[in-house]
Amino acid sequence: MANNYFQFKKFTIYQDRCGMKVGTDATLLGAWAHGGRTILDIGTGTGIIALMMAQRYPDALITGIDIDKDACLQASENVKASPYSVDIKLCDVRKMEGMFDAIITNPPYFVDSLESPVTKRNIARHTSSLSFRELIDNSWRLLNENGEFSLIVPTESKSLLESEAMLKGFFKARQWAIKTTVQKEPKRYLLAFMKHQCDSLDFGEGIIQDAPNKRSAWYEQLTKDFYL
Repeated sequence: MANNYFQFKKFTIYQDRCGMKVGTDATLLGAWAHGGRTILDIGTGTGIIALMMAQRYPDALITGIDIDKDACLQASENVKASPYSVDIKLCDVRKMEGMFDAIITNPPYFVDSLESPVTKRNIARHTSSLSFRELIDNSWRLLNENGEFSLIVPTESKSLLESEAMLKGFFKARQWAIKTTVQKEPKRYLLAFMKHQCDSLDFGEGIIQDAPNKRSAWYEQLTKDFYL
């Protein structure tokens, strides 16, 4: 990985104009989330998750939206340089229209915490730009009746987000606790919600590293189509 780009097997993510760089959270979510015929990536940033979904679901109509103009320009350039098709839009989710089979987001998650002096990083990381309630309300509005809403959150944000989701009427369909190593407590959770109760729930635990700088077999398998 160079400072301004990240090379995947089938596409390159340039990231010099984006508040959030390529990280484990986005890669986990892009490899784990369920897709559909129509897919919306909220807060697309560099376009990494949208492009991962385009690789996994080549026949899908995929839209990536962001409120940061530079992020949209960068995502558009990353899409143009890739073999995939994604519609990148400069748009606030609160003004987005349409219906989607899958909605995916790596959302702002810091609540009532000290903000960075860098505005782009604040927008990408802090819920002051988009609260969990607004995210949930708009995801419900844009999601088809049988669609799935997937996201990744830090452990400390999980309860608040789940409360908002269930208050809206969402039912949890999938939950994976993600640990950095087997000895540590879960650092983040992959979550998926639907508008109706599910017959079977997919709950599990994933370990990222077996040892320092050594990816686990689970993480290798999950990301094998993407990492070099």
